[in-house]
Amino acid sequence: MQTVLAFLVAIGLLVAVHEWGHFYVARLCGVRVLRFSIGFGPKVWGWTSKRNGTEFVLSAIPLGGYVKMLDGRESPVAEHEYKQAFDRQSLARRSAIVIAGPLANLVLAVFLYAVVNWQAVPQAAAVLPTPMESSVAAKGGWSGGERVLEVGLDADNMVPIRTFEEFRWWLATASLERSLIYVRATDSANDAPTDATLRSLDLSGLEVSAADTALFQKIGWMAPFSRPVMGEISTGSRAEESGLLLGDTVLSANGRPIVDSGQLRALIQKSADAPMVWRVSRSGRELDVVVKPKAESQGGITIGRIGAYIGAAPETLEIQYGLFEGLGRALKKTWEISRMSLVAMGQMVMGEVSLRNLNGPLAIADYAGKSAALGSLQYISFLALISISLGVLNLLPLPVLDGGHLMYYLWEGVTGRPVPEKWWEWLQRAGVALLMVMMSIAFYNDVLHILG
Repeated sequence: MQTVLAFLVAIGLLVAVHEWGHFYVARLCGVRVLRFSIGFGPKVWGWTSKRNGTEFVLSAIPLGGYVKMLDGRESPVAEHEYKQAFDRQSLARRSAIVIAGPLANLVLAVFLYAVVNWQAVPQAAAVLPTPMESSVAAKGGWSGGERVLEVGLDADNMVPIRTFEEFRWWLATASLERSLIYVRATDSANDAPTDATLRSLDLSGLEVSAADTALFQKIGWMAPFSRPVMGEISTGSRAEESGLLLGDTVLSANGRPIVDSGQLRALIQKSADAPMVWRVSRSGRELDVVVKPKAESQGGITIGRIGAYIGAAPETLEIQYGLFEGLGRALKKTWEISRMSLVAMGQMVMGEVSLRNLNGPLAIADYAGKSAALGSLQYISFLALISISLGVLNLLPLPVLDGGHLMYYLWEGVTGRPVPEKWWEWLQRAGVALLMVMMSIAFYNDVLHILG
């Protein structure tokens, strides 16, 4: 129920803001708006404004919306209403009305990200875990425990960072740019900043379309550094049978130094029914413990488990930005995500990235529910991300989308005459067909995601 409600709120808000952009600028330009609809299909509820005659409607299919304006191309317009008809407006006014919808979504994203930035939020420090085996970071010589101080795509233009999330953002950016990322970091989280060295990580060979789990698995860093400390231990588990206790810190396994909890969990999973000798620190003394992970099946794969929570809470910092810094960061993040979205879409068109990365309404609903379950700030960040996606998508130069109409107006501005009616009809039909194909692929990907 939470997933459905979170999805409906998200779609309703983002569509309303998008259509409000068209509506508001249309009214500023003196254009008469006949209907403002959230959703498509049969009307569920409606109300007509006595002041301007606009009918505000909620429709049955909550997957979009529209603003219907007085337009001579759709129905005859009386001579005394010519000034209020959309098709009678100047090229500049028509362009402003069309572009206002996507811009409204981008402005909303800036505001939502700013709201998140203005809150005092504890975030994990930029201390790196042991990279996953065979990952780019592992091959690059990173071992775990490093504290990142500065990053950049140019060694001469480094930016200071404090949180692991900031570092992930730079990794995603470098991956989409297919470039090197330069990192100034200490070898240990406890080293002084003066001991930091400049290193680089080559992310140019990664195939990526989104900053998702698969990307960070390839890079090698999924979560911030967490010390390998034993947490809650289940009764009758292999951990209890081995004599492990709450608070034990694992120093090594079979003589191999253990840096962080992620490294230890990966080792346990690969050691089903294989005895291991752990060197453990307990109350200031060290001792050896023999641990034999239990073999369990997960998704058709046999992995080892010991029945205990492993990992101390990451080091955290309370991050809060002032009014202008928070707004500036929100503007920058909105711009960067918009740019990254366009790069990813371009890679799909060129065949450099699989169409399996297209997401549809089912995936959005799933993400909406998960983000809402994590808390209000995570849900607000999700809304901002989807608002950007909606704005960028509508600016694409595809017929039936806002960007397609802007291309018609560009033709009109260059040639001095509108797109011929026959061309317009053909392009609209082609645009609808292309959009249906994209939606079908996205829906198919959603089903595969759910079944997988």
